Amino acid sequence: MLRFIQRPETDPYYNLAAEEYFLKTSASNTFMIWRNDASVIVGKHQNALKEIDHSFVERHNLPVIRRITGGGTVYHDTGNINFSFIFTDRKENLIDFKEFTKPIILFLQSLGLNAAFEGKNNITVNGLKVSGNSAHLFKNKVLYHGTLLFSSDLDRLDSDISGKEELYEDRAVGSIRAKVANISDLLNERIEKEQFIDLFKNFIINHIDNVYEENISIEDDDNIRKLAEEKYRSYRWNFGYSPEYEFNNKWVYNNDEFSVRLLVKEGRVMKAEFNGPEEHSKALEHIAELLTGSDHLRNSIRESFNLFSNENDVPFLNQTLNHLF
Repeated sequence: MLRFIQRPETDPYYNLAAEEYFLKTSASNTFMIWRNDASVIVGKHQNALKEIDHSFVERHNLPVIRRITGGGTVYHDTGNINFSFIFTDRKENLIDFKEFTKPIILFLQSLGLNAAFEGKNNITVNGLKVSGNSAHLFKNKVLYHGTLLFSSDLDRLDSDISGKEELYEDRAVGSIRAKVANISDLLNERIEKEQFIDLFKNFIINHIDNVYEENISIEDDDNIRKLAEEKYRSYRWNFGYSPEYEFNNKWVYNNDEFSVRLLVKEGRVMKAEFNGPEEHSKALEHIAELLTGSDHLRNSIRESFNLFSNENDVPFLNQTLNHLF
């Protein structure tokens, strides 16, 4: 049997917490369809800062949230349809993306699309990626989930997840960029987003035997919100879980050359080293002291910089801050 849970919530913190919660507590095979408000979702083993355009994400107030599955960074909005399968009774081949994505491919083909499995875990239409998929094992259970780009903001997607990878040295899992497309642009006949979701839901229900629907209980909802608050909204999970890394950057200010080297572990700056002209040496030493032990987070560092009392330092500090990410 397969339980279908309706997930109307679009809060990305809640939705990622719901996946972990149901994976760890469910005794039934489960299928879910859900959508997130605009957000950036990074893979479990990635360096979150490395994967994103930090200033763009901050400027647009976009949440950056780590999921429990592997793979690369993705942009979510309500035009991106997410689906999840939780299997509790598989005995072998717990992770088999070809098998898992088969009903999704059949659904897209039923809409007249030339959908196919490609690479390690992608679904493409006419060679363009429309779905990325990942998985997570918990004891004898497995969570499979994926995206269906229906009418997502592809320009925003490109901007959000274009990080300055060359500035970071680490052993984190990197994202593999691919040419993507919206399903709505590939269909022969136009359909609305809600209609697409209904068609998808009905296809899965008809494709798999013994499907029954169930709403999230009040108790489950309370537990999911608690997990979202304690884990998925925390800096320690979203950024602090990143593998240890070294950050190096160079810049020019008033025709003088500067460089920085940061050693970061569990999201905290363990060591900061600056190089620059002699006239700025004391300020750079002070900045290095302020950074050591702080979170490698723009707001956190900005607060540290506010400890400088001399207003003449503000332009220099702002330039420095802009080159720490």
